[in-house]
Amino acid sequence: MGVAERRAREKEELRQRILDAAAELFIQEGFDNVSIRKIADKIEYSPTTIYLHFKDKAELIGSICYEVFDGLRRKLEETAALGLPHLEMLRQSLRAYIEFGLENPNHYIVLFCLPEPVELAGNRAEGDVVAMKPGAVCFDKLRQGIAQCMGAGLIRRDDIESVSQSTYMMIHGVTSALLTMKSFPWLERNALIDASLGRILRGLGAVVD
Repeated sequence: MGVAERRAREKEELRQRILDAAAELFIQEGFDNVSIRKIADKIEYSPTTIYLHFKDKAELIGSICYEVFDGLRRKLEETAALGLPHLEMLRQSLRAYIEFGLENPNHYIVLFCLPEPVELAGNRAEGDVVAMKPGAVCFDKLRQGIAQCMGAGLIRRDDIESVSQSTYMMIHGVTSALLTMKSFPWLERNALIDASLGRILRGLGAVVD
């Protein structure tokens, strides 16, 4: 590996350390109570080092958003590449979403379980819009799966947007509960996820085992 390649790798590793440290602090202390200096102290670097990677806290939060959504997008595309029948594809896509959240707990909690930070609320800057684009892609994949199943008569016909949003709320509920309610005596995780997905699909009018 050449010097330039090694430096590029080290730069990306440091950037990832910054994002991971920020996510952990956001969970522990809340967005408003975390400063660039606190993040720098956690990774034992100066604030100046962080500013070499992110111009401010808003860009850092936007980068976490982009990273989470883009990772989810890739996982959903891997599921789509399996070429499964429509209903099974919908089931596996919902499971992929839950599994992604469980595999990336800190980032998922920051993005989906904490109140939206003021940096991303209201009128979004152009950079924030870009950061959220993979999220729109992910939701559109869910919407497409719902539409395909409705078109094939596999689930009850209804307003696609309403069904898509309520379905998302249900799988988010499963994911966030497993991540944040660790003291609850949950059943075996995979069996519980399968049972939850079966009930969601039956609620949509699907005939499933």
